[in-house]
Amino acid sequence: MSTKWFIVINPTSGNGASKKKWPAIYTELIHQNFEFEFAFTEYEKHSIILIQNALNKGFTKIICVGGDGTIHNVVNAVLSLNPKNLQQIKIGIIPIGTGNDWVKTYHISKDYKEAIKIIKAEKTIVQDIGKLQIKCSGKEIYFNNLAGIGFDGYVVNKVHKYKNLGFLAYFTGAIVSLTSYKRSNLKIVFNKTTLQGKTLMLLIGIGTYSGGGMRLTQNPNAIDGLFDITYVNKITLFTILSNIRGLFNGNITKLKFVQNYKTSNLKVIVLDTQETYIQADGEIIGSGNFNVSILPKAINFIVA
Repeated sequence: MSTKWFIVINPTSGNGASKKKWPAIYTELIHQNFEFEFAFTEYEKHSIILIQNALNKGFTKIICVGGDGTIHNVVNAVLSLNPKNLQQIKIGIIPIGTGNDWVKTYHISKDYKEAIKIIKAEKTIVQDIGKLQIKCSGKEIYFNNLAGIGFDGYVVNKVHKYKNLGFLAYFTGAIVSLTSYKRSNLKIVFNKTTLQGKTLMLLIGIGTYSGGGMRLTQNPNAIDGLFDITYVNKITLFTILSNIRGLFNGNITKLKFVQNYKTSNLKVIVLDTQETYIQADGEIIGSGNFNVSILPKAINFIVA
């Protein structure tokens, strides 16, 4: 087992900020006495191959330099390989991205020097992970923060146009998309509950924040073995605009048109013919029917 760190850098994170900041991050890692190897991702999902190669070489300590999508890919790389020493693997994050939502739950600093100090201390939490199985493709996708279908996926599919706006990208995309989105006819089954009808969106939360700092689930707990579910049948542009503060402080989830649930698994069936996007950790992963289950305390993350 290697005591060295393997570092994967997404050079496109934060509109290219990762690539620009890497020389300074490299110098700081040396200054803080890290032994490491590193690699840049060169194309979408390349991090999955890089991480799998690193695990096969015996690395158990991994650092992501990038945003939520980079963390998402690293988690998928680790769990898709299903290593026998999974409990020994630790993932640390130097956050450089558009939303940086997952790190907000754990108060991980966006200052790279502080983030490196946090990683060096190696304080870990064993966090739950979501496993999403898409029926039509047979794909299995893991997520560490939040997944969703409906309006949420629709916005993520469009939000790349607004990446230059940083953390406001998702909010801007949501406002622009609200007038054009047609609600999907969904059947959602979990526990002894069935929700069916025209649906604005369904959110499946593990972490606290999404969409650039919004709090769209009511009572998430990343280690309780349960998803925090938010179900919204319908909402108007006026309601959103009059509750902007509620989007960011969580009060939006207390409004009467928002339903909140807790469950460890659920089934989603799309009842109409329009393509309905599924997103996981801010990445479009497919469309159509899917099942979701939780993997309790599945991965060690290094946190503040």
